Amino acid sequence: MAAIEATGLVKTFRSRKNTVKALDGIDLEVPEGSVLGLLGPNGAGKTTTVRILTTLMEPEEGSARVLGHDVVTEADTVRSLVGLSGQYAAVDELLTGRENLWMFGRLYRLGSQQAKQRAEELLEIFDLTEAADRILKTYSGGMRRRLDLAGSLIAHPKVLFLDEPTTGLDPRSRLDLWQIIRDRVSEGVTILLTTQYLEEADELADSIAVVDHGSVIARGTADELKAKVGGERIEVVVHDPEETGRALELLTGALGISDPDATTMDQHSRRITVPAPGGSSTLVDVIRTLDGAGIRIADIGLRRPTLDDVFLTLTGHEAEQKEELV
Repeated sequence: MAAIEATGLVKTFRSRKNTVKALDGIDLEVPEGSVLGLLGPNGAGKTTTVRILTTLMEPEEGSARVLGHDVVTEADTVRSLVGLSGQYAAVDELLTGRENLWMFGRLYRLGSQQAKQRAEELLEIFDLTEAADRILKTYSGGMRRRLDLAGSLIAHPKVLFLDEPTTGLDPRSRLDLWQIIRDRVSEGVTILLTTQYLEEADELADSIAVVDHGSVIARGTADELKAKVGGERIEVVVHDPEETGRALELLTGALGISDPDATTMDQHSRRITVPAPGGSSTLVDVIRTLDGAGIRIADIGLRRPTLDDVFLTLTGHEAEQKEELV
């Protein structure tokens, strides 16, 4: 059974200055107990999708169901079954960590004692017990994100929506949150995770939907998406930026590359990328070719395609951070 289903979701935002089509017919399906990574840059439509699926916004067209319940006609039921952690920690800075979680419990209609007990459990799970009685103003960014995620779990939700949960966190805090997310999945929780961090989708998601300009442009596992780019690739950084063009021309001929789209060149970084169908043997050919032409190599390596490569191939642009629109 699918825990989350969405068909043909459309949403448009209008202002005096312009009209933005945030969603343009998005279809999604997330099996129970799995993680779907909704991958795309800011402004792609990820947050709008989450808002519709969590009943915070209604679509203009299309429909969506969570655990079999319609997000528009059965909104109250859906809210009782899901948890949401947004891009910005939804916590009260004037309350302590313990008080925030107790308040979340009461908002989810838990009894006072039950809310208190659940708060204690989550403080321990999220390693916040020592800071439980400090007001939120004294918390670091990572601690606030952990507390916000704890709040989304206060009522034992079966489905959890995480909208860019690690945005702005340092690497250590990000890794800590990744482990917490994995632990929730091991308990059978279904998760829809939006992110613009390609590594995050690779690490956490069972399947990935790539979103750009309000549409799903590709879907599959990380390996399936990487296969769209091709096999292994060789990255070469030449010593002299003036030699990048000649180096690429030499390698294109030596390796028999007929498709110009199969290679990339950045003169500023002096970096050239070419396909490596022969793996390490192609690496040897590249070194011999450039050495024979007297072109010095500053760095060279053989690597598998990443989700960065996938996004660039699919969209024609990198998954760079842009001004948040939707």
